[in-house]
Amino acid sequence: MSLRRSALLTRRPTRWSVLVPVVGVLAGALFATSSAASQNGTLRTAATGLPDLIRERTAQNQQLAAQLATLQGQVDALTEANAPGSTSVKALTAEGDRLAASAGRTAVRGPMIQVTLNDSPLRGDQIPAGLGVDSVVVHQQDVEAVVNALWAGGAEAMMLQDQRVISTSAVRCVGNTLILQGRVYSPPYVIRAIGDINAMEEALATDPQVVIYQEYVAAVGLGYDVTTRSQATFPAFAGSVVPKYASAVTP
Repeated sequence: MSLRRSALLTRRPTRWSVLVPVVGVLAGALFATSSAASQNGTLRTAATGLPDLIRERTAQNQQLAAQLATLQGQVDALTEANAPGSTSVKALTAEGDRLAASAGRTAVRGPMIQVTLNDSPLRGDQIPAGLGVDSVVVHQQDVEAVVNALWAGGAEAMMLQDQRVISTSAVRCVGNTLILQGRVYSPPYVIRAIGDINAMEEALATDPQVVIYQEYVAAVGLGYDVTTRSQATFPAFAGSVVPKYASAVTP
């Protein structure tokens, strides 16, 4: 045996000669796991950025809301058809009908007030000294202030953009967009309420947060427009009214 052949046989394995097979095994396991997780589909969404992802999820939420409304109607129809003579079912149905209005589950018609909030048209170089960019855009607290003032003024039903709002509805802002019940909106923001017009106008005029907003209307041109209509109809709330989190309270 030559010295070269002997050296090759007796050489100790290097770190890389050991790691390469291990890496190969791990890579194979990873590919198998990815294939199982994707179920022969794709692990990526068609969205390429956060705005696209939000729009994609908004469209899905709209489709699911429509399916929910259809299924709820089918459930109601089947319940009525299968138990027409049940006294207990009739009693529960009557109680549900009585509570439906408070839960926003029925359409409402009556005199309406509409408040429209919008960003200022000022450019960055036109903002008065001492104020920043945040001063010329509508914020979450501005929308909430109007909504709360209208509720305080006795609003019987409310709409924000194209959605019915109930007492548990949450308004959130991400950047310069508003998210309500899974849908995304850009300004102008339109809040409508049915009820006593005079009482709601008085509530808007005296609410401290709305008064502060109107100061910025005068200072930087934020949009604030109030109109009324003698009659309007709001659709029933289409979302879920079942609480996600709840805890028992001992009286």
